[in-house]
Amino acid sequence: MSRQAVLSLLRQQEGFVSGEEISRRLGISRTAIWKAVDALRREGYTVEARTGLGYRLLEAPDAVTEPEIRHFLGEMDRVGRTLVCLEEVDSTNLRARQLAAEGAADGTVVVADRQTAGRGRLGRSFQSPGGRGIYLTALLRPALPPERLSPVTAMAGVAVCRAVERICGASPDLKWPNDPVLEGKKLCGILTELSLEGETGRVQDLVLGIGINVSQRPEDFTPEVREIATSLAQALGRPVSRPALAAEVIRELDRLYAALTAGEIAPYLAEYRRRCVNLGRTVRLLGPDGGETAEALDIDGDFGLVVRTADGGIRTVRSGEVSVRGLYGYTE
Repeated sequence: MSRQAVLSLLRQQEGFVSGEEISRRLGISRTAIWKAVDALRREGYTVEARTGLGYRLLEAPDAVTEPEIRHFLGEMDRVGRTLVCLEEVDSTNLRARQLAAEGAADGTVVVADRQTAGRGRLGRSFQSPGGRGIYLTALLRPALPPERLSPVTAMAGVAVCRAVERICGASPDLKWPNDPVLEGKKLCGILTELSLEGETGRVQDLVLGIGINVSQRPEDFTPEVREIATSLAQALGRPVSRPALAAEVIRELDRLYAALTAGEIAPYLAEYRRRCVNLGRTVRLLGPDGGETAEALDIDGDFGLVVRTADGGIRTVRSGEVSVRGLYGYTE
């Protein structure tokens, strides 16, 4: 672990620190220091070495590794206390479910640089190129009945918006039911999966997956996705630190978990309503037999979408797809 110890020490310094001082403070040999620095460089860290001065850290990689995320996150009480950081995985949700079956702790977070089989709602795929996005899943084991967990996906949308706003200064909106959007295009996908005990119906675990487009270029999306999706780099015109944003998302998920457990969802509901792009607009309720046009009126206390249909009737949509006129290509 001398590599991480050397990295931590270099991060604490504003300038150079001598090899002798590193050796004294960490209790390792000069050879071990050299090997640690070499390993850090191979991982993408820029470490300057000067004779007579020692070493200094000039730049860290934009990597969603545990050292980089933990640098911004610190130690957590619940969500993020355990981080599992992978270079590649089929799906962070699938990996989290595997870990749940193996007895992983409540609050474990799986983060991947790349997904080969990322999934979205309704069985859709979620494009997850390496080095471009944040793909993470929180494994939660809430001691709550299933009906108390229905708001969690919408609350996660609010959590992502808060994290993006805090790190980037941009203020995303939310398209019902759970899509953070920026400049009218999809920025993030959220997928929640719940496991129940067969005999009792008791909640075994909940995996909350989040994929955020951070530095994708238009050519990183397939043509059909390119028309409806964006990334933070595209929208802001500047790079965004993936580990810093990942850490803030994890921090917000920890706050979400505490609020959900305590039943304190009112602030999330109010913020969801404020950010929701559907309200006051014409929407199309999509279904297997086509769809119908309606006016989005409100978000109810369970995060359902209240609409007025063409015949003047009022009803609440609980699931399915809703397209907003002028958003995601809906123009009719």
